[in-house]
Amino acid sequence: MLDGKNVLITGAGRGFGRYLTGVLAGSGARVAICSRNEEELKETVKQAGPDKVFYITADMGRKEDIDRLYDLVLDRFKTLDVVVNNAGIQGPVGRFDDNDWDEWQNVFNINLFGTAYSMKKAIGIFKEQHSRGKIINMSGGGATSSRPNFSGYAAAKTAVVRLSEVAADENREFGIDINSIAPGVMNTDMLKCIIDAGMERSGEREYGIAASQKEGDTGSLIKPARLIEFLASDASNGISGKLISAVWDDWDKDGFGDKCGDKDIYTLRRTVE
Repeated sequence: MLDGKNVLITGAGRGFGRYLTGVLAGSGARVAICSRNEEELKETVKQAGPDKVFYITADMGRKEDIDRLYDLVLDRFKTLDVVVNNAGIQGPVGRFDDNDWDEWQNVFNINLFGTAYSMKKAIGIFKEQHSRGKIINMSGGGATSSRPNFSGYAAAKTAVVRLSEVAADENREFGIDINSIAPGVMNTDMLKCIIDAGMERSGEREYGIAASQKEGDTGSLIKPARLIEFLASDASNGISGKLISAVWDDWDKDGFGDKCGDKDIYTLRRTVE
């Protein structure tokens, strides 16, 4: 499905990023990955195959690291087709007014500003190449409804979705598709953070969902990875400015692209009577 595509995945040292690297490399793409931890990146490359994957250490909260990342990716690949902005942190758990302010701000530095600057770099490259490009951003819990005790994460991810919609509208004429995905509850280190924080700080609902997913995980990474594979492929050409749920939306059914022509579907909107 992705034969000949050059892909960059941020935050791919472990968890979902590591799993996704294997899926996209297995689908025929050449993949560049990054994170702050070199040893974790080496393990991802080892598992996915060094003939298809190479790594660059980079902190997505630092503008200069992102500049260097894109320079090195282009030096290696010469062209770029797809960017998956997966890097993110959970941030402080608990009531907003009790959160450490520096920790709360840092969630925006990585989850929003790092993603935004990566998008800016990718859009510039796609325009210079005069070719279609794909940007896929990770949304998360709280982007479409209130998520008590996770204010920083929810607010930053909501901003990512709206920014994706705006950038998609600005760049349709250039053949650049920009979408966000809601992956659902995935069994990753973020899930462990919720459990480790305890029920009092996480809240009964969030703690219960996390504990249940941790106990009964049946492949929580598969659907979001396959959705990203679809959005990275030519099969999704023209689908842009959408927030698509890996679990609840019919993205794998015939006619999904036609449905996406509706301006309001799969976007952030108020509901009115």
